[in-house]
Amino acid sequence: MNVNQSTKDYAYQAFSRDQWATLRAAVPLPLSEAELQQLRGINENISLEEVETIYLPLSRLLNLYVNAKQRRGDVLEQFLGRKPSHSPYIISVAGSVAVGKSTSARILQALLQRWPEHPKVELVTTDGFLMPLAELKQKNLLSRKGFPESYDIRMLLDFVRNVRCGEDAEAPIYSHLEYDRIKETQPIRQPDILILEGLNVLQSAIDYPQFSERPFVSDYVDFSIYVDAEESLLKQWYVNRFQSFRKGSFQDPRSYFNHYAKLTETEAEKTADKIWEQINGTNLRNNIEPTRERARLILTKGKDHLIQQIRLRG
Repeated sequence: MNVNQSTKDYAYQAFSRDQWATLRAAVPLPLSEAELQQLRGINENISLEEVETIYLPLSRLLNLYVNAKQRRGDVLEQFLGRKPSHSPYIISVAGSVAVGKSTSARILQALLQRWPEHPKVELVTTDGFLMPLAELKQKNLLSRKGFPESYDIRMLLDFVRNVRCGEDAEAPIYSHLEYDRIKETQPIRQPDILILEGLNVLQSAIDYPQFSERPFVSDYVDFSIYVDAEESLLKQWYVNRFQSFRKGSFQDPRSYFNHYAKLTETEAEKTADKIWEQINGTNLRNNIEPTRERARLILTKGKDHLIQQIRLRG
């Protein structure tokens, strides 16, 4: 197989869709169309063919990495004469707002938990670690929500550290309806694999100059993924998603964004465009995209959310 190597980033090997698909190596497709329907995000047209081409080879790669880590851990515990610890394999999935990283994370969870070696796979989003809405307002950070300074980073670090050490933990849950963290939590009880998804999972201590503690969240991650796309596509996907929400969840009187439901289509497009330019686009360019080359794997999307190129770093 011919593998192209990026001249800009020689550490990465670049694969086309067809090249990557051959690495599936006869791994069976365990998902049905009905199951995939439950995993799709808003305005994402991900097919079973996309799962077969992109996500099955990726699940095979990750399965090999998880097994290798488990074997190394068994050897070390045997050498030290200790009981086997239950330290999960941690995978991070990063990328811009509207790129579809949540869908990628859900598909990976569904595929990985079907491997017999690691049936317990938990998915946690870092949205739950955003500061509560009242605190963001108090600190005048509401317009910076999603930026590094808007996260309770110590809470996130403590959570990841505890899970990594094999301890039970509670992940805060975020409500997109209420635009805030809620009282309920997600119990994490010694999973085989933890998938951590969010805007900030590739950021390190250098992105938080006010926070000097080491190691940082990204230091606990075993394998990192960045879901990428051109900003023009990301902006259009965000606008399209905003329009879908305007006709859907924004209609709920309980929604924090219920006032947007009253906008006309033209007004909604202008509003979404403004939000992108002032918040999401700025955060992408300044804080999210600069972390892309820290990822072990970069999935680059083209039109229709289809992944066109895969770049893997050894």
